[in-house]
Amino acid sequence: MPKMKTKSSAKKRFKVTAKGKVKAGNAFMRHMQMNKPKSMKRKARGLHILNDIDANTILRNWLPYSRKKKKKTSRSEADAAQTNTAQTKTGGQ
Repeated sequence: MPKMKTKSSAKKRFKVTAKGKVKAGNAFMRHMQMNKPKSMKRKARGLHILNDIDANTILRNWLPYSRKKKKKTSRSEADAAQTNTAQTKTGGQ
């Protein structure tokens, strides 16, 4: 299977954090700043983290090699975690 290509436009617009979240700049900040309130311009500085749905779309379609691999938990670890939570709810009996 051939390698997947990263979209060049997405490379320039989005950054992926160490935890796999996607950061992007705010909209409405390119021109006509004199018509916008000072508070809006102040809040729109810098980069902001996108919501999960938009981030998944970007990572799946445009930045395929920036996705984080999800850890697979073994069956015994999942069972142990479930019994620990059950014991704490019942008072450890």
